Amino acid sequence: MTHRFRKNDAARGRVALAATASMMALAVSAPAFAQGAAPQGVAAADASDADIVVTGIRGSLQRNLDIKRTSSGVVDVISSEDIGKFPDSNVAASLQRLPGVSIQRNGSRGEPQGISVRGFGGDFNETLIDGRRISTASGGRSVDFTTVGADFVGQLAVYKTPELSLSSSSIGATLNISYPKPFDKPGTRMAFSASGSVQDEAGKIVPTVGGLFSTTFADDTMGILVDAIYTRRDTQTNRVFVSGWQGGRYAPCQIAGSTAATCSPTSDPSSAAWATPTNRQNVVGWYQQQYGADQRYTKDERIDGRIAFQWQPSDDVVLTIDDNYSRQKVTTDIDGFGIWFNQGDLRNVTLDGNGTTTNFIQAGSPTDFVAGTDKNILETNQVGVNLKWDATENLTIDADASYSKSRLNPDGQVSSENADIGYGGLLGTALGVKVTGDSKNSFPELTTYGPAGDQSRWTDQAIIGSHVTVRQAQKNSDEIKQFRLGATWKQDDLTIKVGGRYMEDEFNLQNRNTFANNYWQAYAGYGAPSGRTSGVPIPASLIQGTIGTKSWIPGFSGALPPVLLNYDARAYQQYLESLWVGPNTSGYNAGCCTGFNGTLDLALDPGSVQKILEKSWSAWISVSFNTEIAGMPFKVNAGGREESTKIVSTGIGRLPVSIVGSTADPTLLTVGFTPEQSVSTSSNYSYFLPAIDMKLELTDSFHLRFDASRTLTRPGLNTLTPVLNVGSGQRVGALTATGGNPALKPYLAENFDFAAEWYYQRNSYASVNFFIKNVSNFIVAGTERGTINGVIDPSTGQPAQFTISRRVNGPDATVRGVELAWQHVFGDSGFGFNANATFVETNKPYDRTDLSTSGFAVTGLANSANLVAFYDKNGFEFRTAVNWRDKYLLQFGQAQNNSAFGAEPTFVNSALQIDLSTNIRLTDQFSVFGEALNITNETYSTHGRFSNQLLDVYGYGRRFTAGVRYRF
Repeated sequence: MTHRFRKNDAARGRVALAATASMMALAVSAPAFAQGAAPQGVAAADASDADIVVTGIRGSLQRNLDIKRTSSGVVDVISSEDIGKFPDSNVAASLQRLPGVSIQRNGSRGEPQGISVRGFGGDFNETLIDGRRISTASGGRSVDFTTVGADFVGQLAVYKTPELSLSSSSIGATLNISYPKPFDKPGTRMAFSASGSVQDEAGKIVPTVGGLFSTTFADDTMGILVDAIYTRRDTQTNRVFVSGWQGGRYAPCQIAGSTAATCSPTSDPSSAAWATPTNRQNVVGWYQQQYGADQRYTKDERIDGRIAFQWQPSDDVVLTIDDNYSRQKVTTDIDGFGIWFNQGDLRNVTLDGNGTTTNFIQAGSPTDFVAGTDKNILETNQVGVNLKWDATENLTIDADASYSKSRLNPDGQVSSENADIGYGGLLGTALGVKVTGDSKNSFPELTTYGPAGDQSRWTDQAIIGSHVTVRQAQKNSDEIKQFRLGATWKQDDLTIKVGGRYMEDEFNLQNRNTFANNYWQAYAGYGAPSGRTSGVPIPASLIQGTIGTKSWIPGFSGALPPVLLNYDARAYQQYLESLWVGPNTSGYNAGCCTGFNGTLDLALDPGSVQKILEKSWSAWISVSFNTEIAGMPFKVNAGGREESTKIVSTGIGRLPVSIVGSTADPTLLTVGFTPEQSVSTSSNYSYFLPAIDMKLELTDSFHLRFDASRTLTRPGLNTLTPVLNVGSGQRVGALTATGGNPALKPYLAENFDFAAEWYYQRNSYASVNFFIKNVSNFIVAGTERGTINGVIDPSTGQPAQFTISRRVNGPDATVRGVELAWQHVFGDSGFGFNANATFVETNKPYDRTDLSTSGFAVTGLANSANLVAFYDKNGFEFRTAVNWRDKYLLQFGQAQNNSAFGAEPTFVNSALQIDLSTNIRLTDQFSVFGEALNITNETYSTHGRFSNQLLDVYGYGRRFTAGVRYRF
């Protein structure tokens, strides 16, 4: 879709929102209109409740439709088909079936990790569990949905317009996950499930086992529900990567066809080389900072447990106490290779019309064979108490308190072990990388490889020596305390809700690693075969074998060296530790590491330390009434929410005072610092967030909706650090520094929806929903090149130029689009489908030709479409799900981001995935089921500024599951 945007779009939006606030005031002051006729749509839905099929796909869809039809705002719902039978094994996988919702996959596992709603992803969407914010130690506000088990979820509700009594803190949507409770269905219920799944590349069958028990007793005045489930997923993934496409300027002497006798690229007019015009760097181009490939084997284990107790001491009071617990352990073993490049060292460079480097040669390139094990544990527990009291026939009081804590690596264990071995120096290669196609079906390939260009000796163990080794221990925690008190008054067709909430969120982060003490370089250099005195030979016993690279990524062209080396990073580290006999140990990189005593100990990285304390207060009021316009039922819900927030941000600051090169490896640099000091700042803000929903029932089956609101999204907690962090371990040509901004203000959006819905027969409807969002205070990662504290770069002899990234509140943008949805059931045949499509656009698309360091665009926007076709009759269910999402801008920034043109973009290529599932009910209690995911073997790939700048491609394979369910 293409439209012309006017500069005053945002201003017009603010005027319109002010008008809706006036309408809200009229609504609050006109309760007399509430004496109109009862809403016919609700009555019709209630009258047909007895006919609803209570189990199966059709029953679930009908319940979802009824909720959507009778709600005052725009909400989409997914309900469990039966107890212990949610449609998908992952919450995000189910959500992508809804209009306007698409998913973000984890590349290594292929699992749906996050969602975007109308193009707004991650932190723009608030996830609640039973109306409560859930803590997440991942570092942002978004929830990693691979940590949320779906097996015993009762319902997912996606509020695209604000439900003021829940939240107004989401520009995308508010997702509320509801778990079952014993009073939902009095009596005794049990459900058990067991399954095995296998990913075709991993080839290992792994289990999932779970059970749920619920009962009520004491004349149904008390009830308890307990469930627990263990889930394991094993995935083997092949990957090709470019860790960053860096923008810069070549000298003409570097370009293919140059006849210059010598080539000394420079940007310094005072240097002697500047006198020769062909040495002046003035040709714009993007090059690959690092190229490589790896294979990853991931074991994902998750335990979910829940207990809920309910007590109804009288007809008017219900007390609910619950505890939700989850623990996920993800272990990934990695084997691959990586090769590092610097723009000034490239020769015979070929550029395409966009400036992408499609071929080059770099003399003396070292080769690293990498191995690693990443092991992260995420543990979350939430305890809550809720009291509902029907104080009078008209007044209900709802009090809720909860405490949630999430911890990443709670025991402070080492979370990442990484190792590099290889060859360089005298065995360096005149090596190049050739780009031959688009990132959606082609990956770059090496033009030469092997020691001194001898491809037959690519993995010759006789010449391979030690290089760098990195160990890290990331430890985060997120602790949330919240209390909510609300009251609801209902009388005839009038409903008034008032309430308030207090929330306290404390986020702590720290990282210990071998960069902070420079121990990562202890045995760098590759050793004698490469002509170096530092580094040691690698014994053959450490190499466990090789991994073939034939047919590496399905559907992609491109060739890799024939094999990768397979070895264990920790075993390699322990071998190095065993060599120590003192500072004169053979191969030790003497002088690199103050205090080194032979063991690769970790040290605290001061720049990683963050403590963010956020306190927020909110109060809301909403008024809902039903009336008539020209005899047609008309429903209005209007109100507002006041949000006030105070933030205290603490970190450890220091400045660089020196940069020293490495005698073991000319690409390595070490930074020295001033003494550390604590830095603390505070900030606060308050906003009033009005909202109004209106629904007009032109007929019993045809409804119109209009919604207007103001919402906000708070900055990610990990962006609020008050210090500038310069890493102690840096590389030549890639000096970086990152900083937060504790004074960041939240994103603000003025939102408008207009929808038409046609409920033309039972379990069938069609709808169209137009939406527009005027968003201000966009937070952007401003990037600049500059010096810090005047330190000198030893590789250039000039003041060190750092790529400095900071987040700032930036420009405004408008996002608008349309959602189309169609659900249809073919009578009593058992066949039906649910289809939807979303088309979205913005007045701030990404401009690939903008070479400024402060480029801006709205991320996450993409057209998408989903189709679920099913058969459900006589105990047999079959479902086909087709999900498509077009290419979109994921973020600004890449794994290595040292571009002279600011934060380089990361785009995700379009993808289409097809999943199949079936369920056969053998008896009323017993059923068998199966699932096949990604049957077309879709891949996940990303690219940089231009489509041939591949960043990552993952082939994550197909997954097959078979299992049984038993319930009574």
